[in-house]
Amino acid sequence: MTSLEQRLCQAFPRGASIDLRQSPDEDPEHPGTWASERTVRAEVIRALLLGDASGPGEVPGLHLIGARIYGLLNLQYAEIPHPVRLIACHFEQPPDFRGAQTRQLDLSASHLPALMATAIRVDDVLRLTDCRISGSVELGSAQVVGGIFLDRTRLGVDGGCVLQLSQASVGNDIWAPEMVAHGEISLGAARIEGVLDLEDAHIKNANGDALNAAHLTVGTRLNAGGLKAEGRVRLTAAKVTGWLTFIEAELRNPGGVALGVSSCEAAGFSLWDAAPVSGDVKMHYANFKVIHAKPQVWPDTVRLDGLTYETLAPRLPASQRLALLERDEDGFVPHAYEQLAASYRRVGDDAEARAVQLAKQRRHRTTLPWYGKLWGHLQDATVGYGFRPTRAMAWLLALLLLGSVTYGLNHPAERGKGPDFNPVIYALDLLLPIIDFGQEKAYAPTGPYQWLSYLLIAAGWILATTIAAGVTRNLNRA
Repeated sequence: MTSLEQRLCQAFPRGASIDLRQSPDEDPEHPGTWASERTVRAEVIRALLLGDASGPGEVPGLHLIGARIYGLLNLQYAEIPHPVRLIACHFEQPPDFRGAQTRQLDLSASHLPALMATAIRVDDVLRLTDCRISGSVELGSAQVVGGIFLDRTRLGVDGGCVLQLSQASVGNDIWAPEMVAHGEISLGAARIEGVLDLEDAHIKNANGDALNAAHLTVGTRLNAGGLKAEGRVRLTAAKVTGWLTFIEAELRNPGGVALGVSSCEAAGFSLWDAAPVSGDVKMHYANFKVIHAKPQVWPDTVRLDGLTYETLAPRLPASQRLALLERDEDGFVPHAYEQLAASYRRVGDDAEARAVQLAKQRRHRTTLPWYGKLWGHLQDATVGYGFRPTRAMAWLLALLLLGSVTYGLNHPAERGKGPDFNPVIYALDLLLPIIDFGQEKAYAPTGPYQWLSYLLIAAGWILATTIAAGVTRNLNRA
């Protein structure tokens, strides 16, 4: 038994706390250079944690700093009634806490090949702050009451899933600012009662999932401000009570999906001041009260069908928002236009709402056969599909002026008894398809003036039909 092991055995009944200071000639990355008095066998730690070394009224704990732990620390399915703090230690083999139960587990600043802790139960916090873990951290189905700390931790080397938290339950926060992961972070179906904080984290898993958080539940907010993600960020069907934020984030997955929030629910979604997303964005059937993003952040391909929201921020003209709708990979999506128009109507901006509705009709026109396109162009040019009523009035006045001047200079022949000829009323009688002033029946133009009368009649019917269609749409929306 080494001197360190003897000290541990003597101190443990009172709560072992041993700090092994590093000498200048020792390399923290190469534990083979460490002095022998800093070395402890894993089986000794196991025997202490599982033995009944405490006396009446004593609550022992293991607090060891800067030790080299060789051999396998196997605590699988163990019930450890003590807090375990193995700080700045170097593990030769991955410690095994699978199915174990403990008060607290603190491995801060330690070096580990991996950590096996599937289904672990921790009554307080699990700390992996400043750790260097070259393999994977397996915490699937874990139950941690106090929270998990991964701030400034370095995970993985060769890719794969480097942090497995699927179906885990965390009673407080997962705190991981400035974490660096060379592989996938998996949070599928996990439940976090507090905050998931990935502030300034860097996750690298090109051509795969950088963050897989499908069906994740977060009790307050998900903060990914400043996140750099190389690979897909997947939040399909996630539920966040507060905001889902990617402020100043960099999301990259060229040729694939960079951000997937399909069927996601959150109070707000923010890409404010984020770099332009490199890759596709999927938002179909997501539900947010507020979307906070500038137009230039969106990529060339998006999917928006079924996306619902109440407000877009910052408030911008419709012309700056419509380009995004034209990039939808599903082509023309009526629902996306209706959502955008509704967001303007909620703030009382009916002019911008009409601009969106007009853009919707023009986009729909591109999907029609040639005769539908021809009719659409005619409605657009005359009355803007009913969303430009002043244009209809301008056309009516122009045609009325043309007819009045022409027939004022060239009276049509009388057909019989009728009212005295009035060129203005005659032109108006030709233009209005239902109203009858008696002029059209009493006078018959000839030659080219007869063709002009046909033109005025046809134009009148077109204007009346398109105006009626526009009014009907407005009434239906009301």
